[in-house]
Amino acid sequence: MYNTLLTLLLIDSVLIIIAVLMQPAKNDNAASALSGGAADLFSKQKPRGFEAFMQKITAVLGVLFFVLALALVYISSH
Repeated sequence: MYNTLLTLLLIDSVLIIIAVLMQPAKNDNAASALSGGAADLFSKQKPRGFEAFMQKITAVLGVLFFVLALALVYISSH
């Protein structure tokens, strides 16, 4: 059981890395900090399509990572 959970944790770790790398970049640079926030007016839109899908996948994989890690700790302590 321990080895199965450890394997699932490693697979989940690789999938999290891939999901984070596939997310589109947000271009926040120093110029936007000096512009007085005028660019922030239109940047508060909800993500749609691929970006929203990747955010959900990353969140699910992150929760799964912590559940697997806690299960490993529980199994290894008993």
